[in-house]
Amino acid sequence: MCSNHICISLIIFCLLECFESSCAYVLIVTAVYWVSEAVPLGAAALVPAFLYPMFGVLKSSEVASEYFKDTTLLLMGVICLAASIEKWNLHKRIALRMVMIAGAKPGMLVLGFMCCTVFLSMWLSNTSTTAMVMPIAEAVLQQLICTGIADSLDDSVTLADNNSKNSLKSFIPIVPKQAPISIPAPPKKPKIRRDSLYPTKRDHMICKCLSLSITYAATIGGLITITGTSTNLIFAEQFNNRYPEAKVINFGTWFIFSLPIALIMLMLTWIWLHCLFLGCNFRETCSLSKKRKTRRELLSEKRIHEEYQKLGPISYPEVVTGIFFILMTVLWFTREPGFVPGWTSLFEKKGYRTDATVSVLLGFLLFLIPARKPWPSAFSSESKGQIAQDPLAPMITWKDFQRLMPWEIVILVGGGYALAAGCKVSGLSMWIGRQLEPMSGLPPWAVTLLACLLVSAVTEFASNPATLTVFLPILSALSETLHINPLHTLIPATMCVSFGVMLPVGNPPNAIVFSYGHVQISDMVKAGFGVNLIGVFVVMLAIMTWGEPLFHLSEFPTWALMRNVTGSF
Repeated sequence: MCSNHICISLIIFCLLECFESSCAYVLIVTAVYWVSEAVPLGAAALVPAFLYPMFGVLKSSEVASEYFKDTTLLLMGVICLAASIEKWNLHKRIALRMVMIAGAKPGMLVLGFMCCTVFLSMWLSNTSTTAMVMPIAEAVLQQLICTGIADSLDDSVTLADNNSKNSLKSFIPIVPKQAPISIPAPPKKPKIRRDSLYPTKRDHMICKCLSLSITYAATIGGLITITGTSTNLIFAEQFNNRYPEAKVINFGTWFIFSLPIALIMLMLTWIWLHCLFLGCNFRETCSLSKKRKTRRELLSEKRIHEEYQKLGPISYPEVVTGIFFILMTVLWFTREPGFVPGWTSLFEKKGYRTDATVSVLLGFLLFLIPARKPWPSAFSSESKGQIAQDPLAPMITWKDFQRLMPWEIVILVGGGYALAAGCKVSGLSMWIGRQLEPMSGLPPWAVTLLACLLVSAVTEFASNPATLTVFLPILSALSETLHINPLHTLIPATMCVSFGVMLPVGNPPNAIVFSYGHVQISDMVKAGFGVNLIGVFVVMLAIMTWGEPLFHLSEFPTWALMRNVTGSF
């Protein structure tokens, strides 16, 4: 089979007479490998590295330069901070504290876990966040289930005792004295098995609702920041490469646009899951009054408090990590806020400092700062493990960083940049744009809606980064041909590509939640379909309302016009 594929490739190579055909062939081969996952995604992303030089589309040195960009440095700095957060359990403290505030009522418990998952997913990867939060949620669910089994056993024993007493009273007068009296034996404690774990159907529904809420919340949180998920980074780098004159996409503008989207999606998703699994009686499941709490809810709250107490008082490394977390966010926001001069205006040379500069600087400092207090109180019981052994041990080590660094995603993103560069140099993107000219009669909102629906459907079966990498050049060319602001289609498509939430293979957080065994595929399809519709609706609402004045979407920008004119030559 491989030999046949090689022969076909050589025949096509001989027949290719123009750059557009050569680039299209490389794009198709790479896309097929990505969608089929016949080889790892990172390995498939290396296809342009050897096919472009062979076909004469790009030089080998030019292709190599596409695999390491500014966003790679941005990601590396964020991973340094994420490694520190995970190493010192700051994520667990934040999650437990937010759940303690929410309480143990099913509705509020789900909302509390969703809020903390959204917050963590803004800064950590969606997969890491789900892997961190699910064990905490599982501990709470197991406490809820065990308490429910104990309650049901108590009820059955009490009922058995009452029945035995009543039967004895009515049975003794007519039975001879020598006749034995049989007393019912207490019921045996059932074995806890996965298929018979839930005391009631309602307990099972709570487990389904909480499990699915975490994977959806991780997806929603990843939309908020430009570093929240790899697809956001792919969009930012490809957009800045294609339109270098457009200084509109940075951490601040993306955050301002996407935060309302995430908040609206969070509330609508919570309401949808609540109605689907817990019913529509919000007063019963969301009351904060202690008088309305059941024994199981009180015991669940006690379990959460116990888990929080195990963390002990906040440690020095946690404080340092929190300070770096706040500092990185503030520096990102104030670099070029747009409405006022940012801190980059203090430097003489403009355009040299980006969000990656801040990210790498603070990430590097985490390798230098000791994880132990520089004053005498550091010898208290707060010092743990490796800190006590090595007083100069840094906040993170290279092993901590390497354990979380997603090198496959880095290569995958680089392969996307290489494909985009080939499409630009060969003129394939302009050719695709010309083929899409019949769509010029559609209004911009209709083009954007079609793009959102198409991308959200494809991403259910293909990886999110691969899907976006294939669609971005096509949508860019389409926007330029129809004289629509490219951001009008690219931003919604970038967000909708994250809505692959209907199947366990849609994204890694789905697979993690599915592995716990509380939900079936039918549950994911039913709940995910609703979340998909909510996401597309909210994104369309955003791009038609507050997105328009923020990005000036009603006009075809000069930076896109310059790109269009240059490409036509």
